[in-house]
Amino acid sequence: MLPSESRLRRREDFATAVRRGRRAGRPLLVVHLRSGTTDPHTPGGEASPVRAGFVVSKAVGGAVVRNLVKRRLRHLMRDRLDRLPAGSLVVVRALPGAGEADHGQLARDLDTALQRLLGEEPRSRNPGSDR
Repeated sequence: MLPSESRLRRREDFATAVRRGRRAGRPLLVVHLRSGTTDPHTPGGEASPVRAGFVVSKAVGGAVVRNLVKRRLRHLMRDRLDRLPAGSLVVVRALPGAGEADHGQLARDLDTALQRLLGEEPRSRNPGSDR
């Protein structure tokens, strides 16, 4: 479970992460990251902890499946919060295939998306151009 201070709850925070952040898509999920923002809801505008929120629609499955996917994603994000810059907002949106995916597949897609957003993985736009 994510600590209480690390959870996104306000609609405006979800909208900020999705509209103003960077996005990395994978087959099972899409991760939106708004790096290092100050929290307008805290006095003094100091950097808040990393906060994460999850969007799991009915396209993923029934209520039981959606809750299972959310629990898995919360558990995975809890272990990865320290990799993100302070004050970041993260929204993880599960795609329809996430309902049938196991924990390992979700972990791989989440790690790959976060690496891409954090610039840890060099991306080659044109793989054959290094000749």
